[in-house]
Amino acid sequence: MRHFRRDPLPEGALEGLLDLAELAPSVGNAQPWRFVRITDTALREALAAHVDAASDTAARSYEPDRAAAYRALKLHGLREAPEIVAVFSDEAPVAGHGLGVATMPEMLRYSAVMAIHTLWLAARAEGIGIGWVSILDPVAVCRLLAAPGDWTLIALLCVGYPEAESETPELVRRGWQAREAVHVERR
Repeated sequence: MRHFRRDPLPEGALEGLLDLAELAPSVGNAQPWRFVRITDTALREALAAHVDAASDTAARSYEPDRAAAYRALKLHGLREAPEIVAVFSDEAPVAGHGLGVATMPEMLRYSAVMAIHTLWLAARAEGIGIGWVSILDPVAVCRLLAAPGDWTLIALLCVGYPEAESETPELVRRGWQAREAVHVERR
């Protein structure tokens, strides 16, 4: 989702969605997700400028025809969405006492993704859309947001009401990539 109405969410709506996201399952019940709500106008613009620059760099990696199609895509709603939330994984959470991460430490990050998924489903149930911005340098975004050193950026999310509802993802509608069939292997 990239096209947002600019009207704000109702008072308390984002907080309610984040409360639901915190109910997501996590490895060892570590609850490693950390949410940062970005409200500062200058910081939002710095993030948008960073993503625009990263997008320009990415466009140069495509063949000319694909690059033109890429440049025609709207890749973020950082200037329009009424809410911006960064989601981090705390790589050394106190909760959970390290259960389940000794051999698979990435489970903390997967747990943060589960919180994002829970947030996303709860938002859609309320008619609220989310766009996940991934054309960025995580280290630079962590620096912009003054994130603690043991936090890993998982997502930069734009949150708000969609300009228009659609059952078909925008990248499918725009001919970038069709949905693929489910592939299941048996062993």
